[in-house]
Amino acid sequence: MRIRPNLAVLAALFCLAAADDPADRLHNPAQEARARSLFRETRCLVCQGESIDDSDAPLATDLRRVIRQQVATGASDSRVRAFLVGRYGDFVLFRPPLDWDNALLWTGPFLVALGGFAWLGFRHRRLWHAADNKELSAAEQARLALLLKASDNLTPDLSSKNAAGLTER
Repeated sequence: MRIRPNLAVLAALFCLAAADDPADRLHNPAQEARARSLFRETRCLVCQGESIDDSDAPLATDLRRVIRQQVATGASDSRVRAFLVGRYGDFVLFRPPLDWDNALLWTGPFLVALGGFAWLGFRHRRLWHAADNKELSAAEQARLALLLKASDNLTPDLSSKNAAGLTER
């Protein structure tokens, strides 16, 4: 029972240790809020699935420092984004701009889904029509008749079980 409070304290200490250095934070709360907003929009190039706000990678720490420096000098959010894109490419943004350079990035998932639905529709239609138009040949009909006759011989007769004293309960 005493282990849970200890684990909670350890988890809290770990979270505090993983947080960035408070000395790096901007003194102006409005600028710090702008910087944090930019952190959440910027992809960590090491982790790739996390923002630099969530990442503990050294590159993410450096990017946070660069963004804070630019915000402190008075750069607008769009100028900071342009700086990051100029240095690292559109991939650094979680929401890259829609332009011809990355049109496939934006339309790719829809094209893949559309192609998948078209393929499924074509395949379903082909299988449906193949099942409708296919009739058994004379040899297949004879073989089916033999199989049905053989299965009738294998099915036990319940009346003979009852006559032998094997009644169902």
